[in-house]
Amino acid sequence: MTRYILLAILAAGAFIAPTGATAGDKPSKKGAAVKTMSEKDQAALALSAAPAHIAKEAGIMIYGADGKLTESKKSANGFTCIPTVMNLPDPDPMCMDAAVHQWMTDLMNNAPKPTNTVPGIAYMARGGSHFEKDGKVVMSGDGAKVVKEPPHWMVMWPFDAAATKLPTAPNPSGVYIMFEGSPYAHLMVYQDPKKMK
Repeated sequence: MTRYILLAILAAGAFIAPTGATAGDKPSKKGAAVKTMSEKDQAALALSAAPAHIAKEAGIMIYGADGKLTESKKSANGFTCIPTVMNLPDPDPMCMDAAVHQWMTDLMNNAPKPTNTVPGIAYMARGGSHFEKDGKVVMSGDGAKVVKEPPHWMVMWPFDAAATKLPTAPNPSGVYIMFEGSPYAHLMVYQDPKKMK
């Protein structure tokens, strides 16, 4: 996820790009892709982001004709699922807890750092994407290419590569710190949430 992706989540949302797409391949209007989906289809897509035992009691937010997220089902377990993150062809639903929602709200509001007081967890069982420029994961799509990510989950907490000795780019281990050096650094875990027991 990037600043662009997170802005899209809170502002209106959308879909990811296939590997090889570039930032020059402008996404369509935020939320436009899901506007054509029925509420039922959006809800099913949103819930596909998380393992069944979480999705079963998760809240759901869907996009209206105006492209804005609205709650269609209240959460019974603290997780809320949305049908899409970026406005590109491949679906990338996300299911997040309240701490991740706070993390993303802070990013949207240009807060100097996230204010969640506990680590947040988010699931993206259908995968996602990030921007890369000059071999590095970057927060902005300007001049960067969009790279598809496999199914994964994230821990939104201020991880530091120097302290943790964790990698700062996708690698064979499947774990890295995204956005290292920024207050919005977080842990990416390339593990299919639906295969976790």
